[in-house]
Amino acid sequence: MNKILTVTVNYKTAELTIKCIESVARERELNAPGLEMCVVDNDSQDGSVEKIAAAVRENGWSDWVEVLPAGCNGGFSFGNNVAIRPALARPRDQQPDFIWLLNPDSEVEPGAALELIRFMQERPRVGMTTGLSYGLDDEIQTVAYRHFSPLTEFVGMSQIGVLERLMPFSNVVLPLGDEPSQAVWLSGASLMIRREVFDDTGLMDEDYFLYFEETDLCIQAGRAGWEMWYVPASRVMHVEGAATGFTLEEVAKPRRARYWFESRRRFFRKNYGLLVAMLADLGHLSGYMLWRLRRMLQNKPDLDPPFYLRDFVANSIFVAGFGLGRSKLAIPQSPERLAGRA
Repeated sequence: MNKILTVTVNYKTAELTIKCIESVARERELNAPGLEMCVVDNDSQDGSVEKIAAAVRENGWSDWVEVLPAGCNGGFSFGNNVAIRPALARPRDQQPDFIWLLNPDSEVEPGAALELIRFMQERPRVGMTTGLSYGLDDEIQTVAYRHFSPLTEFVGMSQIGVLERLMPFSNVVLPLGDEPSQAVWLSGASLMIRREVFDDTGLMDEDYFLYFEETDLCIQAGRAGWEMWYVPASRVMHVEGAATGFTLEEVAKPRRARYWFESRRRFFRKNYGLLVAMLADLGHLSGYMLWRLRRMLQNKPDLDPPFYLRDFVANSIFVAGFGLGRSKLAIPQSPERLAGRA
């Protein structure tokens, strides 16, 4: 029987987290009796710990669900590590075989964990898998990706469709089909990780606050020889953005949070080196300037975040510095600063 540790990091989304646990409970009963779950609360200070703990008691989940207050909000990697660290400190035969990162705004369909693990058991070099993710409108979400590069930065920001058609490899998003496919990195909304991966990568990098942390983990694992795969037989409903506690209807054009820029800069500098990080910033900036020119000439609607150009330049490697940097911040309370977390 496989031992699975499901880790969910909550921040002010107690009701969503309880629904997530309910869906995991069904999967445990049907397909994964060796599953345990740890819900880490990133210092919500809104009664989340009490609400979730009460639901665990009332539903009889106490023998397999643990609720852990983190004590502070150190970000996504920090919150996950609060659960992963003690699990990996157990004697080897008591450690989980798989660690399943699951967003609190996700609900898993029956078989979601089973299909991911079945795929990994048949392929011993597969270190991480994710499944098909869809929203409330049933729209399929992007979950599998190629390497970032200066070219993907330029093409992605310029929004010139003909370039993507001529150079499909320039699009960081992998097209998804009905069959499993290998990727460079995967979304962290539902991410199954083989325990042995952490032997090679260490824990998640806590110098990311939000964004790029699962990307970083996949890159590190890939360099250690592990494979990442998309397995569509596993299905998860994911309410994108709900974990931040606001929707885009509430903030039509939110300003991009500073920690996104900091995480992006750290990711490129750490994983690709100084030269590529500089070229990536130049590609991003030139692509964005070309898009702004096209938008103006073609009278396209302005849907960009406010002050994006100013914020990007201020947080670029040329202005903010050549070091790795860090993005360990307390999560801001205003929706303008919370923009965009999926």
